[in-house]
Amino acid sequence: MLLTKASEYALLSLIIIAQRNAPQDVDTLSAQLGISKSFLAKVLQCLAKMGVLHSFKGAKGGFVLAKDPEKLTIKEIVACAEKKPTIVFECASSVSSCPNNRAEYCKIWPFFNRFQGKVDDFLGTITLSDIMKE
Repeated sequence: MLLTKASEYALLSLIIIAQRNAPQDVDTLSAQLGISKSFLAKVLQCLAKMGVLHSFKGAKGGFVLAKDPEKLTIKEIVACAEKKPTIVFECASSVSSCPNNRAEYCKIWPFFNRFQGKVDDFLGTITLSDIMKE
């Protein structure tokens, strides 16, 4: 599956974080979004480890964006949240890496390979700033 709840929560949280001038804590974000605090904390920590967010400890701690929203692509956010590249179809990325060694006979691989390329290109051109404007 391309997008899970992790991606949804990451995007929703990043929009709120980007709109604020101060660090946003997990308690406030989870309450505002009506989502699990523990799951959201895992998503945000992953985003921090991948360099999308900065995290600050303490009474006035929380999360702030580590990158400009205009330079933060949806592809990057989703890859961080999902802990893997965005995929549309569980298939090899090239004919030579087919796990069944049958890529040359597969009639759907060329279509899904082109489709994956279009999804990657599209998600790589849309930024957090773009979705905040909609």
